Amino acid sequence: MNTFDIAVIGAGHAGCEAALAAARMGCKTLVCIINADTIGAMSCNPAIGGLAKGHLVKEIDALGGEMAKNIDATGIQFRRLNTIKGPAVRSSRAQADRLLYRLQMKNILENQENLEIRQTVVDEILTKKGAVIGIRTSLDEVISVSAVVVATGTFLNGLIHVGLKNFPAGRMGDVPSIKLAQWFVNQEFAVGRMKTGTVPRLDGTTINYSRLTTQYSDDPPHLFSFASSGPPPLEQRPCYITYTNETTHQIIRDAIDQSPMYAGIIEGIGARYCPSIEDKVMRFPEKNRHQIFLEPEGLDT
Repeated sequence: MNTFDIAVIGAGHAGCEAALAAARMGCKTLVCIINADTIGAMSCNPAIGGLAKGHLVKEIDALGGEMAKNIDATGIQFRRLNTIKGPAVRSSRAQADRLLYRLQMKNILENQENLEIRQTVVDEILTKKGAVIGIRTSLDEVISVSAVVVATGTFLNGLIHVGLKNFPAGRMGDVPSIKLAQWFVNQEFAVGRMKTGTVPRLDGTTINYSRLTTQYSDDPPHLFSFASSGPPPLEQRPCYITYTNETTHQIIRDAIDQSPMYAGIIEGIGARYCPSIEDKVMRFPEKNRHQIFLEPEGLDT
């Protein structure tokens, strides 16, 4: 069957919520994703919430969304932030088991009524007289839809930088969406480029945890969803805190020409409140140290 009420392109956090919302409202919904095994994948830091996003997740939960329930089921650390301040600026944050979060979200979409998942690349949105009438895939398959939600994340004409090298990719190991990005350009949409950095992964067996400050989960933990009750089902794991020092800063300053951002290779605009470590060192030279968090990616990492 190639006729749907709505197509959702992408199945990260936003795509999953959009698809579930449409399907639960009775719309015949199609999810298009390049790799179906990456539904709900947490590409960067496996965490939900924070000072801004925590409020958003709560609002999505109040409207029947899935993220809060999923993190409550797969979280391995829950903390309230800004607890010494007033209620208006407090927020929730949870560290997820990256693998379990993805698998559970995939299972939820696969078992949702009115929702179909197709592993495909969307190259073009088809329109007639200013209205959406369908999508065309890379295999030249035409699917009739009445509306499209674009939730492509970093995949539209995506480019990965590793040091001074770069190559097209949606994320490491996944192809980018080139033709759909060009379609938006051809339709004269304003298309820009943003920059996000992915934190390095460390081998836990190489870390001397005795030199770090341990940060435990709240006791009792504060879950995200209004529908959740009782303790979280998974074993809780600590995070750890350490700091850079002047030796670290000198290494960064000596090698700053190896940073694609400072070498002028990256043109995108970075997240305002999430600078890279070299950006912190260069922008705040008066600081003699910067805080670093070491966080587990799951129960088996």
